[in-house]
Amino acid sequence: MDPFSYLSVLLSIILGLAITQVLKGFRGMLLTRARIRFYWPTVMWSFTILLIFVQSWWAMFGMRNVQVWTFPAFAVVVLQTILEYMLAATVLPDFFGAETIDLKQHYYSHARWFFGMTVAVLAISIVKTRVVEGHFAEAADAGFQAGFLTMSLIAIATQREWFHKLQAVLALLGVGAYIFMLFMRLH
Repeated sequence: MDPFSYLSVLLSIILGLAITQVLKGFRGMLLTRARIRFYWPTVMWSFTILLIFVQSWWAMFGMRNVQVWTFPAFAVVVLQTILEYMLAATVLPDFFGAETIDLKQHYYSHARWFFGMTVAVLAISIVKTRVVEGHFAEAADAGFQAGFLTMSLIAIATQREWFHKLQAVLALLGVGAYIFMLFMRLH
């Protein structure tokens, strides 16, 4: 077994748990729909991070060519994956109990944590390429990440609903464009 095959098992488990967390949230919305106050940005962010997780899993295949793994390199990749799981853990509430679930209230009560973790994921992603592969990401990749990072920093600083709604739409479109432009094929 090559080193990446061994190391990718843990990464796959964590990303699989993150995807499961979001899908479990979708299941919860479906089963408790009669007592949910929907807020479409919350649902849109759920789809966006699900797409991000699938893209992360897809992109990890590129690390199979790394010949020498150090613990710091692996730790950076694991930390990014753990923070991605934490995004999944905060994007949707738990759907237990009999009370009404307000997705707007949930969104704004966790927005700073969600976008703070998003900033951390993006910062680690930028550093990860340098630590694991010995160079910084290509300009287009770094540009997309810098744009998402900037929007997330603004989201931490403001509670303005118009911005958060706009950002939810731009994030989904941006992730779609990011994947289309940079990750359509495995390399």
